[in-house]
Formats: sequence, C-alpha cells, structure tokens
Amino acid sequence: MRRRALLALTLLPAVAQAQPTTIRLVIAFPPGGSTDILGRLLAPRMAARLGALVTPENRSGAGGAVASGHVAHSAPDGGTLLLDSGGQAVNPALMRGLGFDYARDLAPVTLLATLPLLLVARPGFGVGDLPALVERLRADPRHARYGSVGVGSRTHIAAAALLRRAGVAGEHVPYRGGADQVQGMLRGDVPFGFTSLALAAPLLADGRLRALGVSTATRAAALPEVKTIAEQGLPGFAHGDWVALLVPTGTPEAAIARLAEAAAEAMGEVEIAPRLAAIGLQPEARGPAHLAGFLAEERALMARIIAEEDIRLD
Repeated sequence: MRRRALLALTLLPAVAQAQPTTIRLVIAFPPGGSTDILGRLLAPRMAARLGALVTPENRSGAGGAVASGHVAHSAPDGGTLLLDSGGQAVNPALMRGLGFDYARDLAPVTLLATLPLLLVARPGFGVGDLPALVERLRADPRHARYGSVGVGSRTHIAAAALLRRAGVAGEHVPYRGGADQVQGMLRGDVPFGFTSLALAAPLLADGRLRALGVSTATRAAALPEVKTIAEQGLPGFAHGDWVALLVPTGTPEAAIARLAEAAAEAMGEVEIAPRLAAIGLQPEARGPAHLAGFLAEERALMARIIAEEDIRLD
C-alpha cells in the first residue's frame, strides 16, 4: 500500500505538467480576414514550439460572441485557444443574454497585434479622399449609407464616430462578415465603409475600391501614401482594431504562460514580418498581464462610445 502511495506521489508532477497533444485554435471570424490569416500563420509556428498539433477552426457569428461562448464553456485544460479581436471589448457593453461573461469566463493569454481600419469607397462614387466624401454626403445625405461587419463591430463604431465628427447623419447597413460587406460595396448597396487592409488590398490593386483614409493615428506601412483620418481634418480621430488570444477561465497559469511564450516567439519570426505588414498587423505580444490591463481600458472606452453613439442591437 505504501509503495502505491509513493508511486502516485512521484507521478504527480508529470500529471500536473501534462500538455494536450492537440490544441484547437478557435478563430472568431470567417476565412479571409485579418484574424483568420493571422491564425493560420500562427498555428504551425506555435505547434512547433509547443510540441502539439494546433488546428485552426473558424466559428464565426455575432461579432465573435459565438466563438467566445464556445471557448468559455470548453475544458480549461490548455487544449482550446480563442483568437478574437475588438469584439472582446464591444460585446460586453452591447449584448445581453449571452450565457457567458467575457470578463469572468475568459482568461487573457496575450495581445498579438494591432491593426488599422481602412476607409474605402467605390471608384464610381467619385470621391478620392475624406474631405471629398464629407462634401458629397453633406450635399446629398441619401448617400450617407455605410456598411460594416455587424452592429457594434469596430468597422461600425469607426464609421459612426467619423460621421458624427463630420456632422453627417448616416445609415448603417450591417453585413455578415467582412467579405460580405466588401461585396455589398462592389454591388453598389453602400458607397463607402471601413474594412481591413487584408480584404481591401487586392481590390485596391485592381481598382475596384479606392482608399480614402486610415483609421489609426499613424499611416499604415503597407499604404504609406494614404493619409490618416486625423490628417484630413478630424484631429485626434483614432479607431483601430486588434487581435488577441484567450483561454477558458481556470486554465492553469503555467499553461497560459507557455501559450503566451509560444505565441510571442511565433509573432517575432522574421519570415512572417512582411506578411503581417502586408495586412497592416503590428505585432504586440506582451503576455497575459498586459492583455488584462489592455482589455480593461478597451472595455471602458467602448462602453462610453456605444452609449454616446446610442448603438443598439434592436
């Protein structure tokens, strides 16, 4: 009996340190956007460092809430990772009856990257920069219809804030993801809107969309010729997006630290730097404590903006 007890004690460290051999990377958005592209760049690089198979899995819907809820209810064993963006800050102030709590049920691993949003328009709309867009909308408010990837999304909030600053009353048209939003612009449903650089880049290259401005305080390295919104008459305007990793609350701290370290090392690989820059991603992997503080600030800011803009789901 004593031998069995001693054997059990010697096995405890190995059991406590056991890591999953397969890790699901749940991506909160559909294929093709910045979040998905980053997830698929990240998965094999994290796998090499963790000694586990990391499998990307898209679970889109409700501004990231579908994926967040799924991960929140997953086993906290280090085998499920959530790759999400700014909805982590917006949805708590906007959505009710989710069945989980963002702050209580999800634990931060690390911020991965920040990224700008790009204000774009159809070339046929006849505007080439922000002042021309504002002039056109003031002259004919019927054209003040803009698309986004959903109510309360960063693309929605950025456009609503832009029109408010410009003194224009706009009509919001939500779509089911960035690809649908861009197709809506190309069809002529809406003449303009904010989107990601990843989705806009090929359409800018072939002339099907025109870049009018960058949402962040500094210009995008991939499009240095495109002025920021702030440079074009709206000083202080800055509405970007970001991408982060989270896990179910209760995941061991050692597992979180290991995941954060693997993600930071993967984001620092020289070979992927040009691919990240091409879609506007600026690496920012600084661990769980930094992400916890960042989320607290972002959630407070988004709650204030949502209240000011009277953004509602109904």
